[in-house]
Amino acid sequence: MPTHLKNILLVAALPLAILLSGCVRSSNPDVERGSLFQFQDGYPEIRSSSIGFLSETDEPLIDVTSDIVLGSLIYSTKDERRVANVSLEIRILQEDGDFTKTIRRDFEIESDFEGTFISQEVFTHNEILEVVPGTFEVNITVLDQTSGRASSRTAQATIPNPEDPQISLTTIRLLGKNLDLMQEQFTPITTYTVPSKIDSLKFEFQVTNNDMEDPLTINARLIQYPADTSFARPMNFNNYSPSSLPYVGVDMRRPEEIDTNVRRLDQPGSVLIEFKYPLLDRGTYRFEVETTDQQGETLYRARDFSVVSQNYPSVMTARELAEPLIYLMDRREHERMMEIQDPDSLKEAVDRFWLSNVRNMNQARSVINLYYERVEQANKQFTTFKEGWKTDMGMIYILFGPPWYVDRYLNTMEWSYSYDRNDPQYNFRFERPNLKNEFFPFDNYLLQRNQGYFNVQYRQTQLWLTGSILTTRL
Repeated sequence: MPTHLKNILLVAALPLAILLSGCVRSSNPDVERGSLFQFQDGYPEIRSSSIGFLSETDEPLIDVTSDIVLGSLIYSTKDERRVANVSLEIRILQEDGDFTKTIRRDFEIESDFEGTFISQEVFTHNEILEVVPGTFEVNITVLDQTSGRASSRTAQATIPNPEDPQISLTTIRLLGKNLDLMQEQFTPITTYTVPSKIDSLKFEFQVTNNDMEDPLTINARLIQYPADTSFARPMNFNNYSPSSLPYVGVDMRRPEEIDTNVRRLDQPGSVLIEFKYPLLDRGTYRFEVETTDQQGETLYRARDFSVVSQNYPSVMTARELAEPLIYLMDRREHERMMEIQDPDSLKEAVDRFWLSNVRNMNQARSVINLYYERVEQANKQFTTFKEGWKTDMGMIYILFGPPWYVDRYLNTMEWSYSYDRNDPQYNFRFERPNLKNEFFPFDNYLLQRNQGYFNVQYRQTQLWLTGSILTTRL
């Protein structure tokens, strides 16, 4: 057996190349997308990433990164410190064998977190586990010992056999670094979304090849998909046209090629390959890698991600606070507000909007907190290829709150805000043009609009603008 060498091929991307058109694969089952947000009120929030790889001495390992959102934990005072007690359990089960491993870690997390809803600070734990070659189910469970409530995440990790002569590609890992914070190392990005405060990206994957009769060619490219990023339109507008981008959601047939690279590997063994890029513009992206095995079959791996706002899923900057006001403002008035470039002036405009409508200062504060809580919750519950608050379900959730009843069918969903399930004014129907599957992993539900909803949305908007939303059931 040839000696296994570990090499690092680093590609520092230059400014983005001129966009080129490209064709899309007909199928892409080997795509890593990270975690979507999983919000359940009162339960710990966890985001995770599990990647299989071979060490420098060809030991099979699984690297598990867990992010626990500090604001989702219950704190107590201990020696004048605010602490939360958390248990983390990682259970690994081999899908193609009988290897299992379970570890548990207990943490006392100290934080000066003040308990406001709009905080996405996380406690990060990284664990590298020795395993055997194969495919594994990785289950991560976080228990808040104070509340007794637990949340779980499940992922899959595959580690190639270093003695197998077959060519293999590992899952692609996405990492990020914030240079403004003097962050020295890249850290794993556990979510599908990438906040724009991260200004440098890195993709990592391993290629294993023990048969060197022919050099191995690795083709990598970074592409962007045209995706709808618009705000949800008013409830009384016409429904989206089937030929429009908002209806389709993501046009996966017409990707734009941002960067492409070809690597030729002449050395045997397992090779770690890295690609670095500056942060991209907001949008929907895929980094994909392709090679051919000894039988001429294509090996394919990809990492999908979406670049979103700076503090996502929270809204904190003046622009992030101003954008969701589109659901309470006249469109032209909102456009004028968004033309303000100075952050201080924009924040003053946001404050004026709220105080000019909700004239009581204390009441206005409560209304503002409720509104942006719902914006953040919409981001956590309805994020797809765009921010959750921009989706149709996000708009309805922000304006009306959680539905009283939810009925799900094959391709439709109905939200009810009335005991009368036939009341057309408070029962909303959503349909999705694309069924969620491994090729289109998004629940892109669209509200079935109706001109009769004009008065419904107007009345609901007035509840917000007068502060009466605090005393109503919606």
